[in-house]
Amino acid sequence: MVEIEQVKKELSRPRNVVITSHRNPDGDALGSSLAMWHWLNQMGHKVTVIFPSEYPASFFWMKGADQIRIYDLEPEEIDGILEAAEVSIMLDYNSLQRIDKLGEKLQQGSYFNMLIDHHLYPDPLGDYILSDTTASSTCELVYRFIKEYADGPPVDLTIAECLYTGIITDTGSFQYATSAALFRTVADLKDIGVDNHYLHQLIFQTLEEKNLRLLGHCIYNRMEILEEYQTGIFFLNKHDFQVFDIQRGDTEGIVNYLLKLKNVKCAVFFRQQQTIVKISFRSKGDFSVEEIAKTYFNGGGHKNAAGGYWKKSLASAIDKFKEVLPEYKTELEKSIYT
Repeated sequence: MVEIEQVKKELSRPRNVVITSHRNPDGDALGSSLAMWHWLNQMGHKVTVIFPSEYPASFFWMKGADQIRIYDLEPEEIDGILEAAEVSIMLDYNSLQRIDKLGEKLQQGSYFNMLIDHHLYPDPLGDYILSDTTASSTCELVYRFIKEYADGPPVDLTIAECLYTGIITDTGSFQYATSAALFRTVADLKDIGVDNHYLHQLIFQTLEEKNLRLLGHCIYNRMEILEEYQTGIFFLNKHDFQVFDIQRGDTEGIVNYLLKLKNVKCAVFFRQQQTIVKISFRSKGDFSVEEIAKTYFNGGGHKNAAGGYWKKSLASAIDKFKEVLPEYKTELEKSIYT
């Protein structure tokens, strides 16, 4: 593994660079990728951001988002971009499995590889690796990287807005994974000119009517509370997706409403899609949902926020979760809010 001086050497002249992030990109994936895209463009590199799948409409406002290429939509064109690339920067994912067929293409290429990520158990993917599982977000690490690079372009307002977007979404508005270092970073971004009130409006206050009706449906018709295990469940079936015309990003954040309940420490959201059931896990305090996601639902993530999937029916996914939940009863009872 190389140090940052080698990165500087690799980027000392104009290069063809590809930036990739995970399927179903969230605010941190977009924020870190676009921040790096803007920064490298200022250095004179030819840079392309590539996601496996489309990103939520709630992030369309981000500067540069309209330049992102989607592998699901144009695989042949993107294959050509990958063949010409010299540098690969992998952001906000720890395994090539997180980017599906795009990962297979990256494996076939010959690049100088950089990995910047904050998820647990990263694969040894990069020549240069910046991995810190205590960091709030990949955006926090991208800021650290740019600062350490030192003689590159400074973080301007556009880059700062991208970084703040990833930080605010991954921390749940500063509820999770915070640290003194994070708040010093945010203070720097404020000094640069970030208008946090304006960005909060863009990120969290641009719902369509159907989104609020969907939330009401989840709370009134699709919620189950398992009091013995201090756990709440939401679920949506295929019929719900049709009735509410659910698109990518429409269910983002709904799982967190379960944690508003005083007696709920663990929240789980099951969504039945065409071929799989997608599952989001959230928790309060020191109870880890990452282990459940990794052990039983083909997933992983962080202590308080994880994801997974199930290849059988929606009912069997919920039944499986209820089956294994007793294994964690003692941990839930002992868990405290930190």
